Amino acid sequence: MTTEVIAADAQVTCVGDIRFDDAVALLAAHQLRLHRVDDAAPIPGSYWGEPEAGIIGSDVYVRDDTPVHSMLHEACHLIVLPPERRALVHTDATDSVPEEDATCYLQIVLAAQLPGVGSDRLMRDMDTWGYTYRLGSTRAWFEQDAEDARAWLIERGLLTA
Repeated sequence: MTTEVIAADAQVTCVGDIRFDDAVALLAAHQLRLHRVDDAAPIPGSYWGEPEAGIIGSDVYVRDDTPVHSMLHEACHLIVLPPERRALVHTDATDSVPEEDATCYLQIVLAAQLPGVGSDRLMRDMDTWGYTYRLGSTRAWFEQDAEDARAWLIERGLLTA
């Protein structure tokens, strides 16, 4: 999987399009804190730069123009890490391909728990934003080529079989 940052005006679901309290609750269930940053302010811990989400320790930073897929992706980077590694994260969570794949898989699963989003919409947003997979789409990867990511998450107790 690779990503290509595209124009910020791409039509994807943004944090400002959903109830912020729903996102706070979803991340809190995984011992993460979600912070809303003021419009046009820099986003702390953003690897790709604004409007992409940022991470520092157990904190996820977003603005209303942050894509929901970015918020979930960065949050999932923290979720897949053991607490001792999570505490050390600032901006860049991993260079591990298995962790990156698990993160992509888990963000799709968690989107189903986020009112107003859902897995289908998130996968379309991921494609629109520029996530690329060898089978041509996020859905094809998720349904046909992500067994290793799913197994990785199950093995670590982050997903049930």
